Amino acid sequence: MPLDASTLSLTVVVLAVAVIGLGVWLAILHRSAARMRSRLRRVLSDTGTAGLDEVLDGQAKRMELLTSRVDGLNALERELEASTRLSLQKVGVVRFNPFQDSGGDQSFVIALLDQGGTGIIISSLHGRAESRIFAKQITNGRSTHPLSDEEQQAIRAALQ
Repeated sequence: MPLDASTLSLTVVVLAVAVIGLGVWLAILHRSAARMRSRLRRVLSDTGTAGLDEVLDGQAKRMELLTSRVDGLNALERELEASTRLSLQKVGVVRFNPFQDSGGDQSFVIALLDQGGTGIIISSLHGRAESRIFAKQITNGRSTHPLSDEEQQAIRAALQ
């Protein structure tokens, strides 16, 4: 079945318009992809000139470096946490007057304890003629030596 000249010319025009339309669409897609690559390079690269594979490889290396640094910081944090458990963290101070004939609360008790309630308690008794200082070991908030009411109060204050 032969086609007449008008049908052929119409077919050629339609095909030409379709080819032009596809060419425009291809140009738009190419431009969009180029802009997207350019944006990715700017976001992911320091210089903006590296290829996408190089940029992604650089980012992967940075992630590995950051992971190792975070692991190192976590180890340091665990080490510091372990050492601070033994440091003096809790302090309780009580001032009092042990003798009725002297004025003011010149005597005191200081409880110096670590996180677990272990440390020392220092008592100072101030009198008119002399002052005395006592130290007692504290383990888990308790002492093997008898404690005065003020010393027990200082331990309670430190543990709170």
